[in-house]
Amino acid sequence: QVQLVQSGGGLVQAGGSLRLSCAASGRSFSGYVMGWFRQAPGKEREFVANIMWSGGMTYYADSVKGRFTISRDNVKNTVYLQMNSLKPEDTAVYFCAVNVVGGMATRRTSYSYWGQGTQVTVSS
Repeated sequence: QVQLVQSGGGLVQAGGSLRLSCAASGRSFSGYVMGWFRQAPGKEREFVANIMWSGGMTYYADSVKGRFTISRDNVKNTVYLQMNSLKPEDTAVYFCAVNVVGGMATRRTSYSYWGQGTQVTVSS
């Protein structure tokens, strides 16, 4: 059974940095795509970034491009989201997820397994 356990997050001032981690277990993730999404209060869950487990191809939402970096550690089976130059509008609950169908999908419905979510709050 696939499990995604998130860590990191918290409160930071605008311009600061945070790193989120997502430890994956339960199966081999080779060939799959790992993604990060976020959901602000009153808004729909939106795509942030994803990475192909094999090869490391990445894709970012325009809103975070140049500020966020997604990466993975194959040995630790962990995906990271390094967030720099944070803005108040980045405040949200962040979720990691696995797309087992394949492809660099950005729709939340393409992802089958989800982490528990972690709060990121950016103060102005």
